[in-house]
Amino acid sequence: MSQINFKDQVKNIGDYLAPGMAKDHPNLPVQKAEGCYYFGLNGEKYLDFTSGIAVENVGHRHPNVVKAIKDSADHLIHGPSGVIIYDSILELAKELQSILPSPLDNFFFNNSGTEAVEGAIKLAKYTTQRPYVISFTGCFHGRSVGALSVSTSKSKYRKHMQPSWLTYQLPYANPADCPEGADCEEYFAEKLEEDAQLLFKHQVEPEEVACMIVEPILGEGGYVVPPKSWLKKMREICDRHGILLIFDEVQTGFGRTGNWFASHTFDVVPDIMAIAKGVAAGMPLSATVASKELMQQWPLGAHATTFGGNPIACSAAIASINVIREENLLKNTQYMGSYAFEKLYQLKTKHSWIYEVRGTGLMIGIELRDPDRKMDAGDLVMKVLDQCLEKGVLFYLCGSEGEVLRMIPPLVVTKEQIDEGLNVLDEVLQAL
Repeated sequence: MSQINFKDQVKNIGDYLAPGMAKDHPNLPVQKAEGCYYFGLNGEKYLDFTSGIAVENVGHRHPNVVKAIKDSADHLIHGPSGVIIYDSILELAKELQSILPSPLDNFFFNNSGTEAVEGAIKLAKYTTQRPYVISFTGCFHGRSVGALSVSTSKSKYRKHMQPSWLTYQLPYANPADCPEGADCEEYFAEKLEEDAQLLFKHQVEPEEVACMIVEPILGEGGYVVPPKSWLKKMREICDRHGILLIFDEVQTGFGRTGNWFASHTFDVVPDIMAIAKGVAAGMPLSATVASKELMQQWPLGAHATTFGGNPIACSAAIASINVIREENLLKNTQYMGSYAFEKLYQLKTKHSWIYEVRGTGLMIGIELRDPDRKMDAGDLVMKVLDQCLEKGVLFYLCGSEGEVLRMIPPLVVTKEQIDEGLNVLDEVLQAL
């Protein structure tokens, strides 16, 4: 397609794509991506601080991943696992066993994070033979009907959609809600215990709850990092009542927090994990993960897939995991994350627009507010996003009101690139 035709079609994107695909921000026309950059139709260069929404952890088109994809396509493009079996799916399972916390060592491969969540909840319900699920306010787990039943980051996602599964919600632990002078670790652990007991007393017996599902770090809901004690208390409550604990690590996995998974970061091991996004460097792949002991209770026919565990996607995932290892990207994430936070704290002292900087590793949220309350926080974020893009840097948004700038660069990012991006943010905030 010629550039002229492409530009015309971008202008009329609604003629081709549904609003759910056509109305997102910013519909940036690109023809190529490399490392930490997108390249526009006329050679424009954009620093990508979104990683394709936490997907391109090893950078766009890493040569090792590209080679793995090409080599795999020379042999096998599609493989309905179970009808046939192939080496890449088994090799990937073995690689994942080496980086996941024990005893999570058995896999059902899917195509997306939503599917991984659906599988996790189905596994919990089937094996416990219990009907109900507890999730946490502000979490996002996907948009299919089952995943939507436990998603509460924005009410608009559930509008006109009556969730098919009855679920219960508990408050997410937001450090901003910790009372002044309180020990926040102790406060949130005690609060979760109290909230859970009230729920069990007035709404649902714990013996009827199959699972609790939680994002160990709030993603789309605003990049909130809970206290470690809160997740440990959650593990304790689940163990006490025979409830399975599910971690939705779709966004936090594969090095994003500076460890392989947030489970390592918080030293809490769930019974089931949903993983996706960063696993395969842009290829559609996800997995529902549990112990072999638990997974063996989920028989043939209880769940199935046609495209899950695609051989090319599995090959890309193997290559991506090896890149994270060989290029020491976990250490780079820890170092670059600390450097980015240091720079952002300096910007916070300079710009009253920055209300809070939070996150861990290279999963960073920058909450913006107008100190004079003349501008809505969501409008402010959109203005900053647009002006940063004009200067060649792509951020994204999150939060219940779109009040948070999401900074999630590829894990291969350098100090120079962080300086490049945050200098632009500084200029934009200064101009405001």
